[in-house]
Order: sequence, then structure tokens, then C-alpha cells
Amino acid sequence: MAALELRHLRYLLAVAEHGNFTRAAEELHVSQPTLSQQVKQLERTLGVQLLDRTGRTVRLTDAGAVYTDHARRALRDLAAAERAVHDVQDLSRGHLRLGVTPTFTAYLVGPLAAEFHTHHPGLGLTLTEMPQDRVEGALLADDLDLGIAFAGPHLPGIAATALFTETLTLVTGVRTDAGRTSPLPVRELTGRQLVLLDGDFATRGHIDAYLTRHRAAPRVTVEANSIQALTEIVQRTGLATVLPDAITHDHPHLAPVPLDPPLPARTVALLHREGAYHGAAARAFTRIAHDLVRTRGYPPVP
Repeated sequence: MAALELRHLRYLLAVAEHGNFTRAAEELHVSQPTLSQQVKQLERTLGVQLLDRTGRTVRLTDAGAVYTDHARRALRDLAAAERAVHDVQDLSRGHLRLGVTPTFTAYLVGPLAAEFHTHHPGLGLTLTEMPQDRVEGALLADDLDLGIAFAGPHLPGIAATALFTETLTLVTGVRTDAGRTSPLPVRELTGRQLVLLDGDFATRGHIDAYLTRHRAAPRVTVEANSIQALTEIVQRTGLATVLPDAITHDHPHLAPVPLDPPLPARTVALLHREGAYHGAAARAFTRIAHDLVRTRGYPPVP
């Protein structure tokens, strides 16, 4: 495929995404007349109208929708082919694009990135924190090589490899529940003030479902959008929170309070697109991830 034809595809996809020639031209750093001319040339070559220009927003025609679907896949596959060609098996250079859901930033990402860099200093790493549905969408679009999130259900085309089991429990400051030896019945949380992650986190949904199932109704006094905020607040107040045990165990100023019954465990998984090319960097990271969770003693998957 000639470079001019590839440019045609990129121009068409930009107009389809923005629904507007002006914004698409700005993104592509070309003039609007040039963009319009190139798209019309593509339509003449194919002998079919791809865009409906009659409304306030430029829309794909039925033929355009079919064509752009194939165009996206073609560009994605070509990008993968380029990475495959330039992939160096001795790991002296290369790059990994990793997406993670936010809670892993607090305890897993740092050690993983450190191990990756220590063993393969020539490899680059781009790390993006995003919700799980966006991780999976980015994998399908070939915007990521790997993702770390929770096991299924997943979008069609996403494959998951289990890494370890994540357990959560109630957490307080070290003095709040000092001396407690028996698990706290979950219903005793009713009326107790908590600080929790906000509703954008899958972990919050997991916690809320557990509390609802056991008819516990705590007062969520504070909501936060970062683990660091939770730990800082819990240390300085009488509030409690719920955190992965891996975070609590590494934090000297936090104390776990076992609940009865315990919160359900979750399986942490390494995600990738089915059939995607796995470069040397992705294969190296996968090995390091499995080695690290064993070394740190994270609970294995049953």
C-alpha cells in the first residue's frame, strides 16, 4: 500500500472521528482544502461516497462506516507489523505500552517498573492509569500492549492471564482498633464513618456490593480519587477505609481489621488482545510480573 493511500485512510478516519473537517485538519496539521481534496480523491478512487456532508455534522455513509472499520484494522495491523520488524530480541531496545487500573499504582506498579528497568534498561515503558473498560478498549484498538486489571468478564477479543489473588480488608490508623484480636462483624460497620474511593473505581463497586449483601450501612464521610489520599486521611483521623492487604502490609501507620465475613477476593490478571503480536518487551514484562508476585508472596490464584 502506497504512502499516499495510507494518508487517505488517516485523513478519512480523522474526519469520521471529529465529524468536522476543520477540527480534523487542525489535528492532522494540514489545511482544510487539502484535507477535503484528499478525502474526495479517495471517494473517486473507490467509486462510492464515504461521507455525508449535508448536515451540520459530517457523518459516515453506510459504505463509509464499513470502509472505516476495515481501515482502522488495517492501520492497527500495519503498526503492529512495524513493531514486529523493529523488535530486537536481545532486548537492547524496544518499548512497552502498559495500562493499569488505578489501585495498582499504589502497590504494584512501582516494584514492577523497577524490576523491568533493572533487568532491561534499554527498554522504554509508557504507563497509563485508566478504568478497566478503557484499558480493554485501548488493547482492542492497539493503543496498549498489556494491561493489568481484574479477571472477567471481559470485552470480546480480550484474553486474561491470572497473576495473583487480591484480598481487601478494613483498615484504620494503628491506634484506632489497637488490641482487637477477633474479626469485626460486618454489621457493626453500620453507622461507622468511612473514607472510601469514589464511584469511578471498580473497587468501590466491589465494596458497596459486599456491604449491601450483608446489610451493613456505614456513613461514607469522605470520598477520594486516590489511594494516597485514603491512607493520609486514615492516619490522621478516626476514620476507617478498605484497602488491598498488599498496601496495608507495606504501610507502618495502618492497621488491618479483619471482617466477618471477609470481603470476597479478586483475581488480578494480565490482559492482552487475542491474536496480538507480543514483542520482546511484552514477553519480558510478563515474565517479570509473574516472578515478582511470587517473590513478594502475593496470594496465588486458587
